Amino acid sequence: MRTNRIRTTVLAATALAAALSLTACGGEDKAMGTKPAGAAETATPAATNTDNTGGTDDKAQPDAPKAGTPDTQTVPAEGKHAGGNGNGKKPETAPNEKAAPSIPACTPKNSTVKVSSVSRPINHLLLTVTNTGSTNCAAYYAPFLRFDDAQAVYPVLDDSKPQAVVTLSPGQEAYAGISLLGEPGQNEPVKSENLGVIMVDKNNESAGESTLKLPAETYTDSLGFVTYWQSDVENALMF
Repeated sequence: MRTNRIRTTVLAATALAAALSLTACGGEDKAMGTKPAGAAETATPAATNTDNTGGTDDKAQPDAPKAGTPDTQTVPAEGKHAGGNGNGKKPETAPNEKAAPSIPACTPKNSTVKVSSVSRPINHLLLTVTNTGSTNCAAYYAPFLRFDDAQAVYPVLDDSKPQAVVTLSPGQEAYAGISLLGEPGQNEPVKSENLGVIMVDKNNESAGESTLKLPAETYTDSLGFVTYWQSDVENALMF
């Protein structure tokens, strides 16, 4: 840009010298006072137009996708694990959160949560949420867990993200698997007695907490995880 301005100044000086030989002193002053300023004014809009159409403005960049948002839906299984009431009815599903803004989240006000032991896989627990309300609710994302008085929430396994959010009709259930321990010897297990379960809304923000009593002799470490909500037990415990 600086080189272009230098060249422009040289050309303007040459043209000005020619004009001086044909005009009077008054005309010389006018040419020297207005010509350079006019050239700068016409150049500025051109530069501004190039910036506006070049696509480099930050506003032209697409918004980053929201982390942790399930994109599509899981395929629910038949029977008790799918419907929560043994009638073989499948949970209703929503393509994604934005497509079903009217579906409220499952919270302690419209659902109950329980934790139970499982024989397989070892060092796992099963978390079950049941819609106890009179309308549909959605089990968004994964529950936030806190063992006893832990300040940090339990890790969430991203690989367990379902194909979509599970929507529960009254009486239906959704499931999340809890892995309690990492590889043996990697971390010191700590005995826990209580579990705080925080349900979240479609924006992945807290929608209420329930405190549950853990099964006896429950040990955890920082290498465990909880899965996203699933429509059947098998998917919740496969990780």
